[in-house]
Amino acid sequence: MEQLVEPEVNLFSDTLPSLEDIKTLSDYIHSGEKNMLDFAQKVEENMSNTSNQSSGSLGIGLYILGRNEEAVEKLQKAKDSVQKYIYMAYAQRKLLKFNEAVESLLKSLNFGADSLFVSLEKAETYRRAKNYEAAAEQLKSCVNFENVSAEYHYQLGRLDEAQGLYQQAIENYEKATELSPNFQEALFYLAFRYDLSGNEDAAISCYKQIASHSPTYVSALLNLAVLYEDREQFEKAAKCIYTVLETHPNHQRAILFRKDIESSKTMFYDEEKEMKKTRKNQILETPISDFELSVRSRNCLKKMKIRTLGDLLNISEAELLSYKNFGETSLKEVRAILESKNLHLGMTLDDKPFMQQETEDLMHLSEQDQGLLNKPIDDLQLSVRARKCLQKLNLKSIGELTSKTEAELLGCKNFGVTSLNEIKKSLSDIELSLRSLD
Repeated sequence: MEQLVEPEVNLFSDTLPSLEDIKTLSDYIHSGEKNMLDFAQKVEENMSNTSNQSSGSLGIGLYILGRNEEAVEKLQKAKDSVQKYIYMAYAQRKLLKFNEAVESLLKSLNFGADSLFVSLEKAETYRRAKNYEAAAEQLKSCVNFENVSAEYHYQLGRLDEAQGLYQQAIENYEKATELSPNFQEALFYLAFRYDLSGNEDAAISCYKQIASHSPTYVSALLNLAVLYEDREQFEKAAKCIYTVLETHPNHQRAILFRKDIESSKTMFYDEEKEMKKTRKNQILETPISDFELSVRSRNCLKKMKIRTLGDLLNISEAELLSYKNFGETSLKEVRAILESKNLHLGMTLDDKPFMQQETEDLMHLSEQDQGLLNKPIDDLQLSVRARKCLQKLNLKSIGELTSKTEAELLGCKNFGVTSLNEIKKSLSDIELSLRSLD
């Protein structure tokens, strides 16, 4: 990876840097924790300055640090300029003040802002506000830049993706990267969509291209690590994580991910355990017809659609006896068969009380709450890593997810504490949680 050199850009000089220079400075600041801390100190050193010029510099600096409310407050006092209104719009957008952000973008045109740039930023603002119709209308006004502007196709792709038009999104991201091969954001979303559509090789290629340039694109490296770990290429996965931690040593997801990978690297295949598991499955799949039973017992089990030993583990003695013509004699025959295999009727019904309780609980839920549980897991906006693990568990709805315990999730291969914490937080945000065994 190329080393990012500190740009010769002084945000606190007598004249505000250009938008391009500010972007370069921002990329450098976000490329590492140390850079961020050093810049935060510079901002604090200048906070006592109250001139219009200083207010503009401080407002932009506070935005770069993620202190958006303070940024808006400072920028409102700053001298009018294209930099003021563009960064005012950015901060307002972060604060979900979308209408105010659009107004600020429009004001920037009076101070020389590029019209295409403003139109595309307005489209992004409308999209973030989920006003897809307005976003589409804004992009329609830029149609002359089709096959010309990478940013135009990127914004089209983001809008397509927001509306579930995934193939169109991929095509627009591909066009954006064709026009601008090192367009980091377009490459990232293209890789993400490739991965979700099952084209992992193409996703890895995109993520590797992002990783070969500076600054460190943390999300891309984490997603690349997930793909490598899924392929059991643990050394490559670890290298991605160590690259993140070199510049962001306190990144919590990376720290937890490193622990997961190190655990995976030490995992081994227990052949004896797997053989026992296979043998157990073979026993459970043994047909009832393989055993000596009376005609009456055999006919009753056939009518009850009980065909294997495994089927007998899912039914209780009481249920069998409740069936017409199935009496104590037949019950003794069945017991004898199961006992010879160290099994007994109803063995797999231990979890049934919970399932019954879950059904009763659902009956008392409001329509709104039931609707929430029926929503797809995709609505939780989880990372690729967590999403893949849930796909392996064949969980499709939020309700199915909440029926699982932490232990059940952690039992899935490559499902670690990082993914668990992410899922718990996402559920907590909508006032739900995983099932507890208490």
